Amino acid sequence: MEFIWSHLGYQNVWPEMEFGWRIVVGTLIGIFGAAFGSVGGVGGGGIFVPMLILIIGFDPKSAIAISKCMVTGAAISTVFFCLKQKHPKLDLPVIDYDLMLLIQPMLMLGISIGVILSVIFADWMVTVLLIILCLGTSIRAFFKGTKKWKEETIIINEESRETIKLSKSIATCSGEVEYKYLPGGPDVGSEMETRNPEVSILGNIYWKEFVLTFSVWLAFVALQVGKNFTASCSMMYWILIALQIPISLVFYLYQAIGLYHGRSAGGQHIHWKLHHLFLASVCSLLAGTVGGLLGTGSGFVMGPLFLEVGIAPQVASATATFGMMYSSSLSVVQYYLLNRFPVPYALYLTLVAAIAAYLGQKIIDKLVNIFRRASLIVFVLAFTIFVSAVALGGVGISRTILKIQKNEYMGFEDFCKNGA
Repeated sequence: MEFIWSHLGYQNVWPEMEFGWRIVVGTLIGIFGAAFGSVGGVGGGGIFVPMLILIIGFDPKSAIAISKCMVTGAAISTVFFCLKQKHPKLDLPVIDYDLMLLIQPMLMLGISIGVILSVIFADWMVTVLLIILCLGTSIRAFFKGTKKWKEETIIINEESRETIKLSKSIATCSGEVEYKYLPGGPDVGSEMETRNPEVSILGNIYWKEFVLTFSVWLAFVALQVGKNFTASCSMMYWILIALQIPISLVFYLYQAIGLYHGRSAGGQHIHWKLHHLFLASVCSLLAGTVGGLLGTGSGFVMGPLFLEVGIAPQVASATATFGMMYSSSLSVVQYYLLNRFPVPYALYLTLVAAIAAYLGQKIIDKLVNIFRRASLIVFVLAFTIFVSAVALGGVGISRTILKIQKNEYMGFEDFCKNGA
């Protein structure tokens, strides 16, 4: 999380990596955060940061960096799982590569803008905005999940009635009254949103869109690496920042023009309307800015946003995680170059998060298929965001109170003095 709690001269606090209650409790919380965060497509960073600060004992800046490592590990593991999954209703991958390539350039640009604003804004401003966003998003997602739960209940009840009628008809014809089809059996309910069996990864990836999305990430990594080797606020520094704008526009316009003319992955030939393409660019830019400003990452904003526009929960979660894999890994590269985290601790916790995220995906996959309720994913998303709001908000409020007690400055900051 890019939650700016510290200033220049802040000393890193890196506890020794030794077996004890702290690392055991931290591991358990990390497993919980990664499993739930991967299911909802938000990563779990809102749970990782407070755990790293309050339980293990890292300073906030190091906790933010290690959290990004854990989110990246969880995202990579989740994406690996999703690469083998199909869309719940269509003969397409569960990851929407067209949508991801469309929003990724402006999303990355928005994250860069948000990070700059996060350095300028005071701590209490970021805390207030974070609490408002997370609580509002979690409540909205909860009601969205409730609505979908009711819709699924209606469909299941209708299928049950049809199944009972069918079983009675068969019993009348054959005389075997004991035999009945079970609701949710393999021959009914094809319109329900359950996940299809796993398929080959190589045949389930749209490689052109995948490579182009990776190219966007690579371009931003190159600019960020170059920026870290230049003096803050120098001419070259601002040139490297400004170059992000044309790079984002080139990739966005390429995909937008293609979708406008009906060029899409999978040969669907869907012609996007101009106002939809414009809305996608504005929403992704704002989502990235909010994510970078509040340090929540793109998944906290894009996951609920995808649900709002009617995308299936499985697709929303997978696509948001796919984008988050790139945005969080970009932060990891920056933090590594700045020596913000101890590598052994980061590797251990990243491995824990990766394993937990994969297991979380396997479990939710089983539950969705057994109960035939994709709304479970939405409820997990709402719960994870709410817990993150409470945890991060609590840490932010406590630090704000501490600053008030010490009579520290709580206004806007000088970017050139405090920016990394």
